[in-house]
Amino acid sequence: MAKKCVHKGCGQNYDDDTEPCVYHPGPPEFHEGQKGWKCCKPRVLTFDEFLAIPPCTTGTHSDVDDTPAATPKAAEPAPEPAATEALSAATAPRLPQAQASGAPTAAAKSPAPPEDESDDETLPIAAGQACRRRGCSATYAAGAARDAELCVHHPGVAIFHEGSKGWSCCKRRVLEFDQFMKIEGCATKTRHLFVGKKKEEGQEDVVDTVRHDFYQTPTSVIASLFLKKIDKDTSTIAFSTPTSITLDLRTADHKRYQAELPLFAPIDPEKSAYKVLGTKLELTLVKADGASWPVLRVDDPRTGEIIQTGRAGRVG
Repeated sequence: MAKKCVHKGCGQNYDDDTEPCVYHPGPPEFHEGQKGWKCCKPRVLTFDEFLAIPPCTTGTHSDVDDTPAATPKAAEPAPEPAATEALSAATAPRLPQAQASGAPTAAAKSPAPPEDESDDETLPIAAGQACRRRGCSATYAAGAARDAELCVHHPGVAIFHEGSKGWSCCKRRVLEFDQFMKIEGCATKTRHLFVGKKKEEGQEDVVDTVRHDFYQTPTSVIASLFLKKIDKDTSTIAFSTPTSITLDLRTADHKRYQAELPLFAPIDPEKSAYKVLGTKLELTLVKADGASWPVLRVDDPRTGEIIQTGRAGRVG
């Protein structure tokens, strides 16, 4: 009788206990927006990228989960009352805005990226290919009808906030990652999505939104727009006006993000600058008036928190 391997990153059905298995032996780690596995180094920002991290260890299949539990973080000792009273604005800990305000993560505010509605009938499906929809664990059996089963999935995005885990499309929240992976889908389609639509050679994927963070000094705002593998030669970043930035970002893996970024307050375009890094675009915006920015974009929702100059700020 076939068994299902429970190793993280595998999940295949098997009959032979000695069959090689490629998997993650360590538990997942989520910290300050980054996601990865304790057993290997890659760290990513989105949940879909996390699921795509290739397994790092080869062993044999098992139907007993031997993944070690994540190590709980030790609670920090409370400061002495006298020391607490002595803290001033200049010496207070510099916490990210999302931590200080308890605001939800970016995933809670951003819509799920669009998916293809159906497979291209001309594209072959490999045996064992997993459904691409979030929360659906179905795999394709060779020769099976493509619409033989219903696809129960999550159309939303994963949300990890203050220890709880869930999906933006439904209300259930759990604490453990294994419980999160077992949350039953809340939407149904009449067929699975195994391969999606066929793409023409060189066709670009349009990116509607990117996550952004910022912090500030008395004279500047340093903002990060997270998009991997930006191509410096084909991308355009223009400080077009004192209150907006024109962006046309193309990546090495054929993604494109175009936007007009409306800034909260005026900047000096001549003195402002940018850097293209491996995982993001970093903007150094020189303030025109020295005012404090509660948000980066003028259309971003405000939390009501007063942000002191020098603190790191995170917005969705």
